[in-house]
Amino acid sequence: MPVSHNKQAKPKSFSLNRYLDRSIKLVNAALNRHLPKASAKPKTLHESMRYSMFAGGKRLRPILCMAAAEACGGRASNSLILASAVECVHTYSLIHDDLPGMDDDDLRRGMPTNHVVYGEGVAVLAGDALLTLAFELANQAKPTKRYKQNGFVGELAKTAGHAQLIAGQVADLEGEGVPVSLAQLRYIHERKTSALLTCSVRLGGMSANATPRQLQALTDFGSSVGLAFQVIDDILDVTQSSKQLGKTAGKDAAVQKSTYPSVVGLTKSQKIAAKLTTKAYAALKPFNGKAVALEALADYLLKRDH
Repeated sequence: MPVSHNKQAKPKSFSLNRYLDRSIKLVNAALNRHLPKASAKPKTLHESMRYSMFAGGKRLRPILCMAAAEACGGRASNSLILASAVECVHTYSLIHDDLPGMDDDDLRRGMPTNHVVYGEGVAVLAGDALLTLAFELANQAKPTKRYKQNGFVGELAKTAGHAQLIAGQVADLEGEGVPVSLAQLRYIHERKTSALLTCSVRLGGMSANATPRQLQALTDFGSSVGLAFQVIDDILDVTQSSKQLGKTAGKDAAVQKSTYPSVVGLTKSQKIAAKLTTKAYAALKPFNGKAVALEALADYLLKRDH
């Protein structure tokens, strides 16, 4: 899926693999500090929270948060608590998404889903606990001149709430087994997936006291790259195996869920993902080549195979 763009050339010294490895270690260490110990009462709940949080995963959302902070001249370490909050929301959404009443899946990141291991009741509560922990963490983030703790909490609450993430989940459920237009499908993907990726880069920028222009650029970037991410997910669901994906392949078709390939075809879906990625690059122009990690991550998301 080649993509044409006019992005700034990445310095030869920049290695995305090294950047990802270093960032994942930072994120995992922070999450380990912030989550309750598995031995703390109630033990089953905390084991369940940690089971899903440390079951693997690319940590893309927290890494995008840190990369956005760096693009705005901030330090990744100052955004870590917000990056952790974003990952708590993401993991909660995965636990609930896999439940029998939702997508009813028994495989996630190559491992049995939370409710398969701990039961539906504990899985629901573990998701609830991670969601509320996210707001607790956001409220502890260091304020900047332009952004205070209530701004961080409000950003996260709006994204995780009735008009964004949850709205996307509801629309996704209601779209199973019925014809869905491209506009309706975009509505679902923008809320179910793109909203949290956008929130990730916005919070990273806010932690670095982003200017209004920088924050708008990050918003535009997140919106485009987030939607591209979900289009690629739809493509991979029909082109990769369950072993490759770490989750059940072909599940969307099995439950008659509309996806970009089912609505516009595989070839056009690939073109849409490439076009969205080009828009994401263009959004980063105000950073004058200082958003190297974000550009590399956009490339990585477009070309990923799982």
